[in-house]
Amino acid sequence: MLFKLVLFLIFLQQCTGYFNFFLDQLEVRKLMGLEAELFYVREGEINEYAIGFVVPVPAHIPKLHFTWQNLVGKPLTYEVEVLIGDPSVLSDSLNITNSGEIPVGQQQMWTMTFHCAPYDAETDVTIRLNVSLSKKNSTSFELKRKKICLRNKTISENQSQEVLVSAPGTTAGGQIFYAAIGCACAFVAAICVLVVAYYIRDKKSRRHRDSLHESRGLNSACSGDRGRGIGPARTFLSPETPPPHSTASISTYRRLDERPTRELYERIQEITVQRCRVRLLSVEMEGTFGRIYKGSYHEEGATTPRDVLVKTAAEHASPSQVTVLLREGLTFYRINHSALLTILGVSIEESGAPFLLYPYTGYKNMKRFLLRCKLSSEGPPRALTTQEVVEMALQASKGVQYLHKKKFIHKDIAARNCVVDDDLRVQITDNALARDLFPQDYHCLGDNENRPIKWLAIESLLSDSFTTASDVWAFGVLLWELTTLAQQPYVEVDPFEMASYLRDGYRLAQPINCPDELFAVMAYCWAMSSDERPTFNQLIVCLQDFHMQLTRYV
Repeated sequence: MLFKLVLFLIFLQQCTGYFNFFLDQLEVRKLMGLEAELFYVREGEINEYAIGFVVPVPAHIPKLHFTWQNLVGKPLTYEVEVLIGDPSVLSDSLNITNSGEIPVGQQQMWTMTFHCAPYDAETDVTIRLNVSLSKKNSTSFELKRKKICLRNKTISENQSQEVLVSAPGTTAGGQIFYAAIGCACAFVAAICVLVVAYYIRDKKSRRHRDSLHESRGLNSACSGDRGRGIGPARTFLSPETPPPHSTASISTYRRLDERPTRELYERIQEITVQRCRVRLLSVEMEGTFGRIYKGSYHEEGATTPRDVLVKTAAEHASPSQVTVLLREGLTFYRINHSALLTILGVSIEESGAPFLLYPYTGYKNMKRFLLRCKLSSEGPPRALTTQEVVEMALQASKGVQYLHKKKFIHKDIAARNCVVDDDLRVQITDNALARDLFPQDYHCLGDNENRPIKWLAIESLLSDSFTTASDVWAFGVLLWELTTLAQQPYVEVDPFEMASYLRDGYRLAQPINCPDELFAVMAYCWAMSSDERPTFNQLIVCLQDFHMQLTRYV
């Protein structure tokens, strides 16, 4: 009788504690930075707290390792299933079968390998595990992970462990020593940043005056200009101020064929203007490395100069920034339409930074214009009616329609890349200097490229795909800007969460006082499938019909 009782107690112990399932110390250190083992199941008892925690898996970790241990003395059956929230982002592979037996013996480790798509995204991963001793005695639970995928962030297993995992013999004293060195370096770096910021701020006003003075000096160098009666340009410098020394590198601007492309170089040669014929009068907008001036340009053979806007790079701009300015400024090369602001000329002479010239007829940046309409402190220049908003949208849509007919994708349609005059005539512009002048509209998702994240279509965010349909999506956001007087879209959404936010079906809310018909056009532009979005031909028809309805009641 006693022998049977002992056998029953042994069997009961085996039934209530028949396996362990955990992360070993190396895996916990890699994922969480802790020096411990993490048991999800200990002797058959589930750790509910650990099970409920969603563990993020960084982009540099391609594999997860789990350890289990059979405590029964005979094989245990198991079933494992992996559920991925978005299979287009991630796939997985296991080095064990989806069902089988946990072998008897020592602890055994198995591995799950992640295979990320080649773009930035994240998705939920659920691991379901069921371990059975018998039909009536089984343990089931789920582990949740959030896998982050970043483009060009594929790192081997050994590399990731070498970077993140310290050597087993590392002491606390050594860690404190390295932490102290890091803090000291951070303090020195902060001091350097403050010094550089003060220096740049001190130099900023002098750069304005230098550019204006340079323009004045260059004007006098043009042969024959005095004979045509060209008067001196307005300047804010005293006559005693010496001319500035040019810091531009000859190779930066002369040998453009080596850095951008031969095609860009040929375009520049075709529309090159003499620097001495351009006068800078006043600064309209300024960013970190670029400025927009109001000025005048005296074309050869003309009796009077014409008003122009001049986009130029600051003296501290890098060669790559100058190249981007030129490439983006020449995107509308040989394109001519009343709803498009095309470039007039370009100058890349050695004596200064490059100039991009645009015809000027009194227009303003649309985003700044809309903001002034909203801010009562500045005295709004006018209150926009729904009819005027639709008229402005129609003009912009016709400009983009013309671009698409010319097989050109804009990729950055927004209020900041439009101009409007006092008569509400709208023109689409290129995006040269837009990142510099409106930095709050652009974000970097870890790939060193600032993009207008909250204006991009879902496919542009996920796979960097740009088509006429993605321009339609951005035009819908432009409509929303017009009706909200340039509010920031998705202001409550983190840029890193935009792809998930859109994929879950969320969109911009209908603005206050926005008619249902106009909001329906916006929503039509934001269809998940690019095939379901309208073309600009269809958009123009919709907007024209709505405009006719509005005019009937005026």
